[in-house]
Amino acid sequence: MDRATRLILEALQQDASLSTQQLADRVGLSATPVWRRVRELEERGVIRRQVVLVDREQLGLSICVLANVSLVRHSEGAVEAFEAMVAASPEIVECQAITGEADYVIKVVAPDMKAYDQFLQTKIFKVAGVHSVRSNVVLREVKYETAMPVP
Repeated sequence: MDRATRLILEALQQDASLSTQQLADRVGLSATPVWRRVRELEERGVIRRQVVLVDREQLGLSICVLANVSLVRHSEGAVEAFEAMVAASPEIVECQAITGEADYVIKVVAPDMKAYDQFLQTKIFKVAGVHSVRSNVVLREVKYETAMPVP
């Protein structure tokens, strides 16, 4: 990856709403080569999609929970059922399969603890194969970045 492509990625991660011309001005190229590079990055899957970051608290989602979820290993279809529930649950904003004591860590946002409890009761605990959930309530976000370092 050359310097111009790295600059394009860094600029788009900071502000995906930049026009092709604005992006070209920032990286020191003309608009056509920048447009081509962006399209190539999209086609290669380096740029997966462009999104808007929303302040969850402004939406009334004041609770953020990191929950470690363990599944029953011997339960047939447990992984598929859990991952299908994750995909269908807008409250879960991140999910990673992990190593260690738990099988997954999920990031859940909710208006309050009552809503989080309701989420656990109606979604998580309804999935056959869920063995345990250990919830950690986020007190404050020290760092929240979505930009990937571009080597």
